Amino acid sequence: MTSLDPAVDADVRGADDTEIEGGFSKSIFVSAVRCLLTYIVFPFVTPLVSVMADIGPWIGVFLGTFAIFANVFSIRRFWVADHKWKKPVTVIHVGIIILLTVLVINDFREIFF
Repeated sequence: MTSLDPAVDADVRGADDTEIEGGFSKSIFVSAVRCLLTYIVFPFVTPLVSVMADIGPWIGVFLGTFAIFANVFSIRRFWVADHKWKKPVTVIHVGIIILLTVLVINDFREIFF
């Protein structure tokens, strides 16, 4: 994999499996928080606070975009470290990125259309 930042790549190569897998957990957590807010919190809070209807999609775009970058960063760490689980983790992340992309597009539709 080509290096974007040699210092980061050296740091990742020196990391143990626990540190690499921690990045995976964090990116999955960010994606889960985005979905939790979108499908559980906002639907119940929005009727109580009418302003949330206008803010919700913006928060969804922000969290979705952040979650996509977190997943890409995790994929990169697994590949740079040449982790034994890099291929299965990549498949999981790509699936999550596809779902998040659909959610971000839907949030943009709510905002602009």
